[in-house]
Amino acid sequence: MALSNEIVLRPRFKFDIKHDNESVLKLFEGKKNLQSDFIVSRVDDHIFIKIPKAKQHFWSPQLHLEINKSYENDGSTVYGLFGPNPTVWTMFMFFHFFVAGLFIAFGIWAYVNWSLGDNYAIQLFVALFMIVIWFALYFAGRLGKRTGMEQMHELHHFMRDTLRSKGIHALD
Repeated sequence: MALSNEIVLRPRFKFDIKHDNESVLKLFEGKKNLQSDFIVSRVDDHIFIKIPKAKQHFWSPQLHLEINKSYENDGSTVYGLFGPNPTVWTMFMFFHFFVAGLFIAFGIWAYVNWSLGDNYAIQLFVALFMIVIWFALYFAGRLGKRTGMEQMHELHHFMRDTLRSKGIHALD
């Protein structure tokens, strides 16, 4: 699972298989009750594979699979997305938007004070400090990805082993 871009915080993958999507979805649904290492849930054409609560930490990832019928090869296309818990992801996005909003607000305030000939050092400092905070959030996300990397591999291996248990392999 090689990544083409090292900046990716939520790695994605895609591959085609020669099995219909409903049988693959049912395969994962059947695995839900046969093992206790992962929590498997299905919603329509989506499979969510999560780490059980007892093994979870703040940075624990989840694997979201979307298995769609493919009209090109009479099989299916599997789209995968690794990401943090949706609550953690929402929190990070809120922080990013909050920091961006403060940056814009203090930038405008600094510009207005500069235009009026007033002192604008504090506003400019806060606007620049928001850039520092944004980088800190970015590196915290990278640290979290690295912390959850082992569990990400476990999720990927579970997906791969589940597919291989029925002889399902990615088409080249």
